[in-house]
Amino acid sequence: MCSTCGCGTDGARITVAGHEHTHDHISGRTDDHSLDRAHEHAHEHPHEHPVDRTHTLELEVAVLARNDHLAEQNRAWLTERGIRALNLMSSPGAGKTTLLERTIAESGTGVSVIEGDQETVFDAERIRAAGARAVQVNTGAGCHLDADMVRRALEELRPDPAETLFIENVGNLVCPALFDLGEARKVVVISVTEGDDKPLKYPHMFAAADLVLVNKIDLLPYVDFDVHRVERDARELNPGLDLLPVSARTGENLTDWYDWISQI
Repeated sequence: MCSTCGCGTDGARITVAGHEHTHDHISGRTDDHSLDRAHEHAHEHPHEHPVDRTHTLELEVAVLARNDHLAEQNRAWLTERGIRALNLMSSPGAGKTTLLERTIAESGTGVSVIEGDQETVFDAERIRAAGARAVQVNTGAGCHLDADMVRRALEELRPDPAETLFIENVGNLVCPALFDLGEARKVVVISVTEGDDKPLKYPHMFAAADLVLVNKIDLLPYVDFDVHRVERDARELNPGLDLLPVSARTGENLTDWYDWISQI
């Protein structure tokens, strides 16, 4: 169990072209320049007996510190190969996978994808059908990807040098904001069908983001959604934030998205 958010993340399954690998307890060490050797699992496992709040807080700090250390190893590995990695986060149904399908077809760059979901390989299959290589990480009861899961996915995927790597995180606007994966940028996707109060409801997510994509703007005539309110509230939390209204379905403003990626 992850003591930081309470989810169960042991035994994450990585699926490559239909072949499933279960990683329960990984042991050993790795250095800053290699993903070939496994390291200790990123999550601590507390004892069953009750613990006080001080102990719980210390454990949470240790879990995040361990994750950050592994994330820096991921980042070094990616940087050495000129791979720009983007961590895509959203609530379920915001349109991340549709956005990736269109990006693969239109961006003109090499793309690999790590797909994160609790179950199924549906999204990885969609990504492969769109023409990119993908691995599926099923987290089971886990509500987010962590740096260790991404490291193991990278060992399977082995993205080519100078590619763009998208990490499609588990649909959740809470816990993914806490876990550095080794990405170059964090991107939050929200849709106009979700309501325009998301920055105020989920401030940690928007404070952590480099870019907010407001998706499904083709539906703006049919919903009560104020793009300007989202932009104002998000920038109060994060003044340096970029925000782009787009439609993954119609392609509206996606050239701005591709330009943003190219500048990383």
